[in-house]
This record gives sequence, structure tokens and C-alpha cells, in this order.
Amino acid sequence: MIVNIVTVTVKPEMREVFEEVTRYNHENSRREPGNVRFDVLNSASDPNKYILYEVFKDEAAVEYHKTTEHYKRWAAEMERCMAAPRTKESFTVVALD
Repeated sequence: MIVNIVTVTVKPEMREVFEEVTRYNHENSRREPGNVRFDVLNSASDPNKYILYEVFKDEAAVEYHKTTEHYKRWAAEMERCMAAPRTKESFTVVALD
């Protein structure tokens, strides 16, 4: 399994737009056959900071995700929402519930 942790800091005035398009991406990503988990978290200390916690079965599932309409829509919208470039770190699973 592949776990991606994506960190996004959004412009304060774009939080509502970000949350709307991210929920759309979340709902559709969960329907992908290779998606195991897709959580969207908002920082308790910084309301403009979000974490996307994504778990995919394998690298092929990650690559498929990047071809979907919902991901492409999300990525395009991020350009106007982000206050700074997003970051992504990938992990392999040692133990996961």
C-alpha cells in the first residue's frame, strides 16, 4: 500500500472554495477501486492548513487517481486557492488498521 500525506495551505478567502472542491475530490476518490482511504483534515491551530491523508492499494492506483476528472478538477482549483505550494510525502505501510 501507498500512503500520501498532502499538505495544503489556503488563502483565508478561499477556504470555502477549497473545502467544496476537496469534498468533491474526496467523495469520488473513495469510489476508485484502488483507493483504501481518503481523509481530509483541517488543522486545529491554523484554520488555513489542511492535510489530505490518502491510502492506495498500489502505485497503479495512485497513477489512475491522477487521471480522473475529480482529481484534475481539484488540482486546477488549487492554483487559485493555495497560499503556498502544496507538499506531498509518500510512505509505505508498516502497520495500518
